[in-house]
Amino acid sequence: MGESREQKDRHGEAGRVMADAEWKPVSRSSTYELVIDAIEERIIAGELGVGDLLPAERDLASKLGVSRASVREALRVLESLGVVRSSGGSGRGAGTFIAAMPTAALTRFLRLHVALTNFSLSDVIETRVQLEQSSAVLAATRADEDALAVINAQLAIMDTPGVSLEVFNDADTAFHVAIAQAAGNQLFSDLTGAIRTSLRTTIFASFHQVDDPTTLMGRLQSQHRGIAEAIVAGDGERAARLTEEHIRTAAAALPGLHKP
Repeated sequence: MGESREQKDRHGEAGRVMADAEWKPVSRSSTYELVIDAIEERIIAGELGVGDLLPAERDLASKLGVSRASVREALRVLESLGVVRSSGGSGRGAGTFIAAMPTAALTRFLRLHVALTNFSLSDVIETRVQLEQSSAVLAATRADEDALAVINAQLAIMDTPGVSLEVFNDADTAFHVAIAQAAGNQLFSDLTGAIRTSLRTTIFASFHQVDDPTTLMGRLQSQHRGIAEAIVAGDGERAARLTEEHIRTAAAALPGLHKP
């Protein structure tokens, strides 16, 4: 049966109300967020790129209809994120420029998230497994001589007799990042470095809680060699399997990585 005219009118009215509700202005707690959004929109639209100079603070405030204080706060936030860089003085090199976001910025935020337990360590470990397995598979098919040399250089550092725990830990991180770089995927590399570095303090502290850290270092190094050998042999499947085994071995052996 068809709708009565009264029903159609009610439905039509409801549709208009919903449309109005969808387009209601959103509230903002701080004006500087509007400035960040405006700059972000231009970057996403391709109107601003790395190296481009932003308008002067006074001009940007005028264009956006906000105070200079709001612009100044927005630029401080964006600079802390690595999105812009500012240079004082006068001349061609002065002003605020769009910058390539460094890996360090990603690492900093991830480290803070881990420290504040915004996600569990078990989630971090699981992410490492999935990410680094993919890197190992790609590295087995893409790694060239230069990439393999970087991987082997980290193995050599960890093989150094009497190597300190700190040096071993840093070379361990560099080893995993080198595999991601050998995969030829910069995002894999940046994420691997950020995740592994975010765990640096936890891993280092956990090693000191192990009864025999030297034995554990030797076991992990043996696994490193197996992963590297599989990559050199072009055996991505074995490299991925050994990578998962290695990450889970470390997670099980280090007390600080047992947290849910």
